[in-house]
Amino acid sequence: MADDRTPRVLVVWCPDWPVVAVTGDDPVAVTEGGRILACSAGARAAGVRQGQRLKLAQRLCPELELRDRDPEAETRRFEPVVAAVEAFTPRVEVIRPGLCAIPVKGPGRYFGGEEALAGKVGRAVADALGQPLVPDAVPGAVAVEARPATGSRPEATPQAPATSQVPAHPQIPAHPQVPAHPQAPATPQAQVGVADGLFAAVLAARAGVLVPAGRTAEFLAPYPVSALGDEALAELLGRLGLPTVGAFAALPAESVADRFGPSGAVAHRLARGLQPRPLVPRDEEPDLAVEQRFDPPEPVAEPLVFVARTLAEQLHQRLAGAGLTCRRVAVEVACADGRTASRLWRHEGRLSATALAERVRWQLQAWQGAGTFTGDGGGGEDTGFTLLRLAPDGLSPDQGRQLALWGQAVADDRVERAVARVQAVLGHAGLRRIEPAGGRGPGEQAVKVPWGEPYEAAVPTDAPWPGRLPEVWPAVVLREPAPVRVLDGAGQPVTVDGRAGVSARPALVVVRGREERVDGWTGPWPAVEYWWDRSLARRRARFQVVVGGGRALLLTVEGGAWYLEAGYD
Repeated sequence: MADDRTPRVLVVWCPDWPVVAVTGDDPVAVTEGGRILACSAGARAAGVRQGQRLKLAQRLCPELELRDRDPEAETRRFEPVVAAVEAFTPRVEVIRPGLCAIPVKGPGRYFGGEEALAGKVGRAVADALGQPLVPDAVPGAVAVEARPATGSRPEATPQAPATSQVPAHPQIPAHPQVPAHPQAPATPQAQVGVADGLFAAVLAARAGVLVPAGRTAEFLAPYPVSALGDEALAELLGRLGLPTVGAFAALPAESVADRFGPSGAVAHRLARGLQPRPLVPRDEEPDLAVEQRFDPPEPVAEPLVFVARTLAEQLHQRLAGAGLTCRRVAVEVACADGRTASRLWRHEGRLSATALAERVRWQLQAWQGAGTFTGDGGGGEDTGFTLLRLAPDGLSPDQGRQLALWGQAVADDRVERAVARVQAVLGHAGLRRIEPAGGRGPGEQAVKVPWGEPYEAAVPTDAPWPGRLPEVWPAVVLREPAPVRVLDGAGQPVTVDGRAGVSARPALVVVRGREERVDGWTGPWPAVEYWWDRSLARRRARFQVVVGGGRALLLTVEGGAWYLEAGYD
């Protein structure tokens, strides 16, 4: 049974929100990291799914329109939804654009109970989205059956209005905060769920159900352990014969902590329907909020963004000095006419000062786009900003982290500050880092990622790559391969047949009209790529040659033509 101190939480979930935030004709999909992040109903009907590689998605749906993810647009478009939920309580927590949560205790009593509150929130969100209320978007109570004595998997079905029933346990995602989207409609919709704690409430919103108080553990029991959000732990539990959350929750807490460590103990509490960590009572929480007042008032929001970077660094320093970490950060703004606005953002100790400042910028843009700070609420004159405040919420002891020797942490902090200054001038994507990627050619094995953005390779970097070059990497890789000519001793072009047979020994390489004598060569390394897709199929071979002066070149032959791809020092 859930702990009495586990709060009841209501979650509003808008499926496929990244697609809602971008403009495009159906079918459309939003991409991130070389894979499909979300897609429209038309794309899903053609077989496109979240997590698919882009080439596979385009093969399944040739008319698919691909769009890059736009976090700023997601935040801006989600602001009316958050404002609608905020009408019921100011304690709205934005987990990510498309997913927000509120505590149930106070609003539930005021609005006549949890089910009544869920119905009112669902209708308010539907009005904010400009759509009619989806019948399954407002949850009904869930009847959770007791676990059979035979150990068979319990079933839970919500008692929806009228006679329809909605399954309480659909297929769920690897992480509860990033749900696997069901068949999404062409227009934005929302679902509401209520349960004990945020983790279970997110799953309840995906199912569109209201889990009775104290029955969350039984509701969670049939889900696979991958729902706990720890892939390594889920794989280990599967090998140990514990495939479901209920089977894992049945283990003694002390044994779980001894065997799986702190992360396993947190997952075990979630599986039992408890808070991820025990509450830490405090007589009085320290005031760690940071703020900046503006006199005279700032008429535009841009200066607040630069101030936010400094405030974010100060906030992190105060938290570190107190040995604390926070679960959320409140962004508060005040105007000269007395109006105020605030919004909670999920933190969990994972946001750097730069990332926190970026979220302040997104929030300011969302407020401005919604007309929050204009005189008439939608196009009047701005009165000016007088205050920007960042306040930590949900404080808990910081478990710390292992630091490197020889001042590495200090050096990292200096790098982050330098990056923040450069990005302020060049924009978020103006400074990029190099990340390894899968592929055969040197230009395919590295990608540029904006600094501070997470990256997950679209294809495994350590997978078998037939035709990949030996582990000697060129120092210079051309943006676009340059055409060259390769001749034999008789001055005839060197060719490569379909069996990777070379017509003659290369003797000369003509680069931009200049002849280079070949002193040595090796190869070919043939590669036949995308043979199953005629529009993408490629057949090519690579050679390494050494020319006069000891310089080495990487050459590629494709379709009978030779190209200079890279050079070695």
